[in-house]
Amino acid sequence: KKMLKIVSSLFVSPLALGLYTVNAVYGDTITMPCRLEVPDGLMFGKWKYEMPNGSPVFIAFRSSTKKNVQYDDVPDYKDRLSLSENYTLSIKDARISDEKRFVCMLVTEDDVSEEPTIVKVFKQPSQPEILHQADFLETEKLQMLGECVARDSYPEGNVTWYKNGRLLQPVEEVVVISLQKIVDKSTGLFTMTSSLQYMPTKEDANAKFSCIVTYYGPSGQKTIQSEPVVFDVHYPTEKVTIQVLPQSSTIKEGDNITLKCSGNGNPPPQEFLFYIPGEAEGIRSSDTYIMTDVRRNATGEYKCSLTDKSMMDSTTITVHYLDLQLTPSGEVTKQIGEALPVSCTISSSRNATVFWIKDNTRMQTSPSFSSLQYQDAGNYICETTLQEVEGLRKRKTLKLIVEGKPQVKMTKKTNTNKMSKTIVCHVEGFPKPAVQWTVTGSGSIINKAKETRYVNGKFSSKIVIAPEENVTLTCIAENQLERTVTSLNVSAISIPEYDEPEDRNDDNSEKVNDQAKLIVGIVVGLLLVALVAGVVYWLYVKKSKTASKHVDKDLGNIEENKKLEENNHKSET
Repeated sequence: KKMLKIVSSLFVSPLALGLYTVNAVYGDTITMPCRLEVPDGLMFGKWKYEMPNGSPVFIAFRSSTKKNVQYDDVPDYKDRLSLSENYTLSIKDARISDEKRFVCMLVTEDDVSEEPTIVKVFKQPSQPEILHQADFLETEKLQMLGECVARDSYPEGNVTWYKNGRLLQPVEEVVVISLQKIVDKSTGLFTMTSSLQYMPTKEDANAKFSCIVTYYGPSGQKTIQSEPVVFDVHYPTEKVTIQVLPQSSTIKEGDNITLKCSGNGNPPPQEFLFYIPGEAEGIRSSDTYIMTDVRRNATGEYKCSLTDKSMMDSTTITVHYLDLQLTPSGEVTKQIGEALPVSCTISSSRNATVFWIKDNTRMQTSPSFSSLQYQDAGNYICETTLQEVEGLRKRKTLKLIVEGKPQVKMTKKTNTNKMSKTIVCHVEGFPKPAVQWTVTGSGSIINKAKETRYVNGKFSSKIVIAPEENVTLTCIAENQLERTVTSLNVSAISIPEYDEPEDRNDDNSEKVNDQAKLIVGIVVGLLLVALVAGVVYWLYVKKSKTASKHVDKDLGNIEENKKLEENNHKSET
């Protein structure tokens, strides 16, 4: 009777179920304490679980007296159970099938106590992945973007889609989302697959799409997000743009130009039509068209369009140029005194700056030669630039040579020591004349001449002599154009020489003026003392003396000239 009573008490009505729940993680150990107080006279403890139809299945038994533990032969729990002395039941390797109602039973001789425990098992899904991604998306077209898959979840989760972090809500013919959940019969785990059909716009070109799975764990609701995916969005070209490369503000003759045409579609157009000035039809090319060594006639409007001529853009190119014409140019030889008109003519696409350089020195004005001089000779450069155009500079040169026959002038003077005389031969001419000194009559050559520096076609050759008698010196200057001979009479060292006789005449006139002033002073003094007669007589005497001095001096000059003529006659003989 006691055994029948115990057995009958194991079948408890579902209405007596308790609310105590143990949450377990899939694969972990489930621990269920027996929430009953151990009564006096306890005989044994047992655990059972209930089948869906309510029938019990005993799985573990522990005697309170013999301390032995027995586990029932239930295949699902073989080698997975452990029952402790306080009647706590542990189940290793939690499975979805462990999600049941378990009951702890404590049996005495007179009573059976039961306490149910609900086991809930949770399994976190894998990180969702976006699979079967579209190679690219096309605007204005609803197409499959991809599938978001989250595997091995329990209980089943939910999948949502996001674009740039914002939830995508279903919109007819624009956003179409479908969710499919599949359970693995062997494990009881769910796999959620959410497919997204999407009609993109041009603004979705860099959009980041992701999906999130929402699931329940032991501690509540949680989420896991997929890695974001960016899709290549194809959209038609709406605008064509033409560029000139390199992107310089100025283009000059000789430059290379690359025209680049681009469309704002994706993928961009690969071929275009280029319209070149002077060409009736467009030239089919890739997105670039190259022109090398452009000339000024390349100035004009350039266009490009799609191959169907549906869209077009244009730009204007100005090829800057600079021409310089120098007349005359190169090497020019002219004679001294001749006129030489020089012109430097500029033709350019903008106002040009012109300047002249002579022998590496910048000139203040343009050269003009009405009567050429030796100092006008040199290397002239006419240079012009366009300041707005980098590297556009032109220059031409004129090498001017001024030639002239030798021109000779001789001077002489007695040196301050009265012991020698310096004779100078002043020479002009180009090419530089060679100078030779000779003594007329004897024909002997003087080799001790010193020359000054040759500047602007001029130089001097000088000799220092101390003649004991009058001599005639000859200076010979010769270049490729002519031979010029000039002679000069030189008195003996005892007779002074002067370079400029006019200076001596000026000295004499100054002496006469001083004498006149003296006479006037004397006359005034005599008038003061009323000695008119004496003054007149004194003036008469004074004038007589002065006249006699001039006569004597003139006679001395005549005698000197006679001696020079005699010496010349002797030399000639």
